[in-house]
Parts: sequence; structure tokens; C-alpha cells
Amino acid sequence: MKVTQEKLPDSQVGLEIEVPADISKQTYEQTLRKYMKTANIPGFRKGKVPRQILVQQLGANRLKAAALEELVQTAIDKAISQEKIEALGNYQLRSGFESLIEQFEPGKVLTISASVDVPPQAELDKYQGLSVKAEEIAYSADRITETLESYQQNLASLVPVEDRTAQEGDVAVVDFVGKIVEDGKEPEEFEGGSASEFQVEIKEGRFIPGFVEGIVGMELGQTKDVEVSFPDEYPQADLAGKPAVFSITLNDLKERELPDLDDDLAQEVSEFETLAELKQSLEERFKKEAEDATKANTETALLDELVTHLQVEIPRTLLQREVDHIVTQTVMQLSNQGIDINKFLTKELVENMRENAKPEATERLRRTLALGEVAKQESISVDEDAVTTRMKEMMSEVDDPTKIDQDRLKQVVNEDLLKEKILTWLSENASVELVPEGTLAPNEEADTETAATLEEE
Repeated sequence: MKVTQEKLPDSQVGLEIEVPADISKQTYEQTLRKYMKTANIPGFRKGKVPRQILVQQLGANRLKAAALEELVQTAIDKAISQEKIEALGNYQLRSGFESLIEQFEPGKVLTISASVDVPPQAELDKYQGLSVKAEEIAYSADRITETLESYQQNLASLVPVEDRTAQEGDVAVVDFVGKIVEDGKEPEEFEGGSASEFQVEIKEGRFIPGFVEGIVGMELGQTKDVEVSFPDEYPQADLAGKPAVFSITLNDLKERELPDLDDDLAQEVSEFETLAELKQSLEERFKKEAEDATKANTETALLDELVTHLQVEIPRTLLQREVDHIVTQTVMQLSNQGIDINKFLTKELVENMRENAKPEATERLRRTLALGEVAKQESISVDEDAVTTRMKEMMSEVDDPTKIDQDRLKQVVNEDLLKEKILTWLSENASVELVPEGTLAPNEEADTETAATLEEE
């Protein structure tokens, strides 16, 4: 079978395939025999329908189309195998199927024009000696103090207060009645604006701006009118931006009694016996987080710089697969959050999700292809022992190992370890300038998890 190849944009190969006359006739005859055995034609038993009657009843074009479906798939599969083409996904016809039906004459040569996606050919005009800037996330001992203070707050006891007025940090129990204030009208109560024995912490941001601040200085049993304004972005549209007055009565007042920062507290909040051990553990943890965040910033800066030197055409098949992967991940995350995806996941929404995912999918693929080219040029690979060791470490933390797809896990671990080795190589062969956190312009900042995100995790 004669096959002519043509390089096309977007990492595609065009194929012009000449199907020999004997093959076109043979395929058509096989299709006819199949229909003659199975067609239900009035007045004839199955398998006894004359050829001419079958063609008249079903139509020549229908029979040619059925033969062509098989002929096209078989011819393209054979061409791909014959030419040793590493095809991704299915083929695409470069001419319409209808025009092929018109051209098709059993017993004559048929030319099929198609295209297939092939693995992209990535080229890096530079990958050694990259020069980048990355933000250094500095360790701060203040985080230990802040963490210990939060432990104290969490373990604090609420103690009644009777001998002073309310102050910031107290917990107040109040009755209140809220009214909307409009020009020329008497203040009018609004739905949901009243409550009894309502407990609120006297801390900024706990309620409508001005409400808790108005409680400061009140005495037990005192009633006070506090004027506030609902924020413009208040979720209840009929109240947003409107002035209001709350009549507040202070019924009860409590203050937090903090536990001592000692070994007992350390034992309460951790597995450590002493406060000194807890502090040391926190120091090690926060230093590690700062180092990891700095490393992540560096790696992202290197990746961002690396892809600027990449020339590659991404095939549609790969892009579609990556988009599908991103959308599937998003849906699974929503489902894990308890959201019933069947209630809102419409076809239109999925299409929108797919469209929105394309930029991220493209960027992911460009980074992966760039890293792959570095690995190829520098012969970077992962030892099987390293993969096995990492898999054992991960499996030791799994509650039910039987639910883990070992082949998929091995693939993921291999990819992660390979990425780590490539990034290490890039870092060792690059010029990296660490700058203080927050000093890079937005377009220079690493497109990765920030230090704050890492700390939250």
C-alpha cells in the first residue's frame, strides 16, 4: 500500500493512502455478503436476497458508506503500522466522508487523505546556565510565639466578669434589636435583626462593622443604641449599604483566662512532654516550611524561564487529555466536599469548564515537555530502587492498600522523582538570585503555591 507522509502544524502527520483496487473490491464484496445474510427484505428469506434487489432496497450509497467505514479504518491502521508512526489517539479525515463516497468505486484505486496526532518534537534553544530571581521565604521565630498563643486561646476558660466594663477580647452575651434608618421615616425593624442571649466575641470583624466596637465600655445590664452601616457588599441585598441602629443590652460578660505556657500545655496540645521540646519541634517545622517554600519559588522561577526557550507544537489529542484530567480533578474535589455534582453538572457547564481549563492544560504540557527535553538531552532517569522505596513510604501511610492502583502509583512516583531530579539538575546548573519575599513584581513572581499556602497545609 502506497503511503505519502506530510508534516502538518500542531504536531500532526498528514497521510495520503492509496488503497489498491483489489482491496477496495474485496472490502465492498464482504460488506455486500454481510448485508445479504442479515437484511430483512419483504418477500425474501434471510440470506437469500439477490444482490441486485439488496442494492435497490438499501441504496448503493448506504452500502458504499458501510464498506468505506471499514475500509478507511483498516487502511489507516495499516498505514500507521507500515510507516511505523507513533500515533496519538484516532485519525481525522482531511476530506469529508461524503466526498469519499462519491469517489469510491469498488475495484478501483481509492485515495484516502487523513491526519494523525504524533508526539510533539520539543526543542530548547537554552536550558543550561539559566539566570533567574526567586523570593526567599525567611524563617521567623515570631511564628512560634503566635502558634503558642493560639494554643493558649484554644484552651482558654471563660470566666464571668462583674467588676468592670466590656473591653476588647471579652465574650459578651447580649440582646439586640436592629432597625433600618431611612430619611423621613421612623426606624423600622428588619427580619433577622433581633436576637436574645446572643454570644459574641468583642473582636473586630466578628459582626457588622461598628457593632462589637459599640459594646466596648458598656456595663452589665446597660442598654445602648449603636449606629452602624451595612457594608455595600452585604449578602442581603435589601440591607446592603443602608444605615441602621442596634439597641443592645449587655446581659453577661466573660473574659478568657489563658493557661500558663508550661509543660502541661505542651502535653495537652502535642505528643511532647515539655514546652522546650514543643518549641524545638515548631522551630524545625517552620524552618522546613520556609526552606520548602523558597525551593518551590526557585523551581517555579526556573520552570518559567525554561519554557520561554521552548519551541513545540502541542497536538490536539494531548491537550484534550490534559483538559479532561483537569476537569475530572475539579469534579472529584467538588464531590469530596459533599457537593452533589449530578444536580448542577450540565453539559453546558462541563463545556465551559473544559474551555476554561485549556490555558492551564497548555501550560502544564509545555512545562512537562520542557522538562522531558532536558531529561533527554542530559540522560536523566530514575532508579527502579528509588521508585520502590518511595512507593513503600507512601503505602505505609495508606489506611487500605487494596484500594490503591499499584501500576498508576508507580507511574506517578516515577514522574515525581524524575521531575525532582531534573529540577535539581537545572538548579545546580543555573544562576539563582534569592531576593526578599515580596520584592518581585507580579509578573516576576513564581506561579506556584505561596508561603502562606504552604503554611496552611
